[in-house]
Amino acid sequence: MDEPILTIDEREAINSGRWFSSLSPSLRHDILRCAFVRRHKDGDLLAARGDPPEGWIACAKGAVRVSSTTVAGKQVTLTYVEPGIWFGDVAMFDGDRRTHDAYAHGDTTTLNVARADFQKILATHVELYEALMRLQARRIRQLFGLVEDLNTLPLRARLAKQLTHLVRSYGVPSLADGSQMRIGLHLAQEELAQLLGASRQRVNQELKAMERENVLRIEPGGLVVLDRAGLMQIAEADL
Repeated sequence: MDEPILTIDEREAINSGRWFSSLSPSLRHDILRCAFVRRHKDGDLLAARGDPPEGWIACAKGAVRVSSTTVAGKQVTLTYVEPGIWFGDVAMFDGDRRTHDAYAHGDTTTLNVARADFQKILATHVELYEALMRLQARRIRQLFGLVEDLNTLPLRARLAKQLTHLVRSYGVPSLADGSQMRIGLHLAQEELAQLLGASRQRVNQELKAMERENVLRIEPGGLVVLDRAGLMQIAEADL
């Protein structure tokens, strides 16, 4: 059964989101007032490609895996939506069907705004139009950055940049050594490779090379970053 309200940590994740926190207090209040909470288990389908746009969604806990399916039937992960990030607003505007599948990755909590309520908020708060334009502009800049990295950086640098981002978003201090950061988002090497547009074998080779350099440690449950400065140096080496 869905919980009626967000937990303190989940509400903090929403309120501290870079984009959401930039909105006026009255707009944030109206969004939260009409939003409802859903809790998902690992692998639950949140939205499928071809679905009508029924709601605007924010991740409050866990992660949402956005994927596509190849002609051969293989699922390919495109990105992970982290806590504090809103998505699905493009379909709210154009009314077209969903373009990708969205699954819960681990135990995940989402905050949802029905399309009818979304339209009412737009009618009440003209500010939201400009705010969403800023959000789309940021996404376009990020997309151009990803395309540039894919065409100009070696896999080693792109992997280091991705791991740096994961540490920033999901890093948890290691119990054994607080200076070491465990990446709390559990990704198989195949999933990490898909994010980078590379093969699992090549990603595995680069991870092992970083492990030999004492930048990170590969464990059965995931990755532990031992040297964040060293990771940043790898990411910036070819810039």
